Amino acid sequence: MSAARALLERLLRRAESARRRGDDRSVAVNMARVDEYTTLRTLPEFETFHARIALAERAGALEVERETRAGDGTRLLRLRVCDASALAAHLGVRLLGERVAEAERLLDPWRGRFPVLDEVLAAWRGNRKLRSAGPEAARELADAASAVAARLDDAGTERVLRRESARLFGDSKRLEKLTRWLELLATGELVPSGLSEVEVWSMLGLRREPQPLLIAGGGAVTVGGVVLPLPRPFIGVPVEQLQALRTDARCLVSIENLASFHDAARAPGAESALLLYTGGMPSPAWRAAYARILACLASMLPVYHWGDIDEGGFRIAAKLAETAAAAGRQLQPWRMSPDALADVACAAAATPTPAQLARMCAWARRAGWDEAASALQARPLRLEQEKLEPQLPA
Repeated sequence: MSAARALLERLLRRAESARRRGDDRSVAVNMARVDEYTTLRTLPEFETFHARIALAERAGALEVERETRAGDGTRLLRLRVCDASALAAHLGVRLLGERVAEAERLLDPWRGRFPVLDEVLAAWRGNRKLRSAGPEAARELADAASAVAARLDDAGTERVLRRESARLFGDSKRLEKLTRWLELLATGELVPSGLSEVEVWSMLGLRREPQPLLIAGGGAVTVGGVVLPLPRPFIGVPVEQLQALRTDARCLVSIENLASFHDAARAPGAESALLLYTGGMPSPAWRAAYARILACLASMLPVYHWGDIDEGGFRIAAKLAETAAAAGRQLQPWRMSPDALADVACAAAATPTPAQLARMCAWARRAGWDEAASALQARPLRLEQEKLEPQLPA
């Protein structure tokens, strides 16, 4: 980028900022304080710089004050922006207000359904970027909104990611490219949640390939009208076709991570527990199956969740607690509080940042786990459940 263009773009940004503040004063600069100008050394450099400023002046974008008392009258003393729109046109860029207006037009059909879009537009009006993007990303965000809306309207089923992308957009990889915006819309949060791509897709019922619901325990499950015994160590069934479940288990434990699920299915006491693998972040279809399972269990049977002690783990717990509450159940934490862990396990844990800790505690409280949140504040830690030996409720 040339020195003159760098200066003109900076003047344009200042002019736009002043306009947003309602400041009617003209934006001006003393050229004696402009590095791009004062560091010029050769005659060709000066001539090129002066020529570019003269073109902007001729376009009606600038008023230019030059030295007239000495020299040849070409040395620049002061520049003032007299027409920001003309300056933007001269530079071949669109003003922020124009780009935001276009973004509003593209997003308006979705603002009622996704209130977070109003926050997005407000940030863009203030010239703040989100997910490293400004209003030029509105088309991507509108496409993401159409995809999320389609999944919410079809929440009882899971879809294969690339096939759904081809169905919606005629491009099998389009949804993957929209993941940052899918996350924003699915969580309703401007700040990135820290969820992985796979977890974001799972929140919306999107999978790279079909995933069965893994169940470990004793009893029988009804799938597509057929009653199947629950074999050891586990069985996988189509999540959408699970209709009912009968068990003599003494507790239900949902487990976030696959390795921990397999370990738990073979752990002492597994014969008296019903274990469910959530597949990381449970999809809407998984949560619907979870609700059907809960409806089949004795009302006094305790319901637990075991996951990572981190923001994602507590976010998953809050989702499950919401489904459990709708079924008249209270979800309890299993080994997700410092108070429930041995000192040696706590010593091996990482320490969360204050921001991470705040989000962990917020999600824990949304799950109804106030005691776990208080224990985390007293002893902050982050711990993946795979670092713990499998242990189930007695």
